[in-house]
Amino acid sequence: MSSYEYNVFINCPFDKKYYNLFNGIVFAVHDCGFVARCALEIEDSSQVRLSKIFQIISECKFAIHDLSRTELDRTTKLPRFNMPLELGIFLGAKKFGDDIQRKKLCLIMDREPYRYRKFCSDISGQDISSHNSRVRKAITITRNWLQSALKGTIIPSGSKVYERYTIFKNDLPELCAELRLNI
Repeated sequence: MSSYEYNVFINCPFDKKYYNLFNGIVFAVHDCGFVARCALEIEDSSQVRLSKIFQIISECKFAIHDLSRTELDRTTKLPRFNMPLELGIFLGAKKFGDDIQRKKLCLIMDREPYRYRKFCSDISGQDISSHNSRVRKAITITRNWLQSALKGTIIPSGSKVYERYTIFKNDLPELCAELRLNI
């Protein structure tokens, strides 16, 4: 299979508050045999960020969209709608793309059940998973969704993936020190 068949676009907040969830989701994607992709993978100031997102989405069969961070910013008093925008781009690629793009699959998550209805009610007909801002739950949701996409291949349970994530997280400082890297 091509890398397209294993690429998973991660659309989520990149702030400190979301850091542990992001790391857990990325770990789960890789632990399940897939490749996590996101806008942070390339730092190229010559490239417009939205163009980079279009490119990555076109290269991913799968996507995980977390709509957790849509509340008002304390300073600007305006919401951040990057995650719903990128979800819309992914759904547009699926709807209007070629035969390959039409086979895209996505997982939509939020921190609370039905919270998304307050700011993005048009997706009410879709299955949205709630992780309650818990890393273990986000990992399990991600694993279960990827398992459903892997027809005929069995991957370890969510609790096993979370167990491996915990070990990895504990070993990470030492691994980084050996390689002279910052975590």
